[in-house]
Amino acid sequence: MGLFSNLFGGGRNERVQELLNEGAVIIDVRTKGEFQSNHVQGSKNIPLPELRGKVKKIKAMNKPVVVCCASGVRSGQAKLILEKEGITVENGGGWRSLA
Repeated sequence: MGLFSNLFGGGRNERVQELLNEGAVIIDVRTKGEFQSNHVQGSKNIPLPELRGKVKKIKAMNKPVVVCCASGVRSGQAKLILEKEGITVENGGGWRSLA
């Protein structure tokens, strides 16, 4: 996987698929309005600005996480935040690639 994919997510890359097979939670970090317009079935919406405040809740899920957004940029930021908290996480990129 190239540098761009590592930073902005590559959709259903092998690692994303592996985590989904392990029962990962998909967290969509787009705004509530974006999420309401369409999203991956079963995904949870935690907008990026609220993510740090929800870390305990995410850890309590005790599952790996795949983050997504519109293009992979916000989910790339979310991945960095969650990794620093010790959460197993992968950037799934744009939500449409996970649908």
